[in-house]
Amino acid sequence: MTAAATFEAEIIAAFGRHLRVRDAAGCEFEARPHGRRLVLACGDRVLCRRDPQHAEVHVTDVLPRRTALWRSNLRGEAELVVANLSHLVAVIAPRPAPDYFVVDRYFAAAASSGIASVLVANKADLGHDTALRAELASYEAMGATTVACAAAAGEGVDALRGLLRSATAVLVGQSGVGKSSLVNALVPDAGVDTAELVRQTEEGRHTTTAAKLYDLPGGGRMIDSPGVRDFSPAIDHLEPGTLGYTDVAWLAPKCRFLDCRHMREPDCAVAAAAESGELPARRYESYRRMRRLFEQLSETRGPARRRP
Repeated sequence: MTAAATFEAEIIAAFGRHLRVRDAAGCEFEARPHGRRLVLACGDRVLCRRDPQHAEVHVTDVLPRRTALWRSNLRGEAELVVANLSHLVAVIAPRPAPDYFVVDRYFAAAASSGIASVLVANKADLGHDTALRAELASYEAMGATTVACAAAAGEGVDALRGLLRSATAVLVGQSGVGKSSLVNALVPDAGVDTAELVRQTEEGRHTTTAAKLYDLPGGGRMIDSPGVRDFSPAIDHLEPGTLGYTDVAWLAPKCRFLDCRHMREPDCAVAAAAESGELPARRYESYRRMRRLFEQLSETRGPARRRP
């Protein structure tokens, strides 16, 4: 780099304030934010400036985002996870035991941001029991796309690749469900490290420590993100009436009160649907947990603040 210049680029990997960006010509550079106030994530389109004096690339500004995935921290504040997505792909498996409440929260955040939801049931070679298959049917009924696969054996990978051919997707899920194996199956030269479950607890080890974007052969892009044991959507970025629960949103117009919280209010269509079985009891309990979390985080954060 011999002269100062400004150019547009995309963040293709992010670990804290350490970034990797790619410009329009496909050239990649290590970069860092210029200043402390920039909020950046993998998938962001940014403006960069070359600093020839220090042989560095600085990210100076972020371009408008089409969509974004946000989470809440323990103080109830919004933290950016990834940006400019079309799809969120949540991965579950028979082991470790699926936490559908985490999946629900991811899908709620996605729905509130206009991001399509996909549920991948990995490790099909271990067998998908009746309960797992019932949950897949439940998610399909609420509008999510589901795919069964066994990444290690290559089963179902072509179906997922076809689904993502024109997408920009993020891969999320509990540690140990085989996300890294899925990346390696979808992108053969990715070389992502994988790890077996911790035998004593069957909890997953974190093998992905930074969000990274991969170009998929045949089209589409996918961001691999670190595994989680929990996820709380950012409350400022949730649809406040139904919290991004699409099946609750379908039922809410039938409630007696327009501001119904769908908890204990009289003539609540959502509660009635849960009682009749029209709305699965687990989904209703998931919504109730999210509503309580939403109110708890709202109280923790204090008076309303502007969205980032």
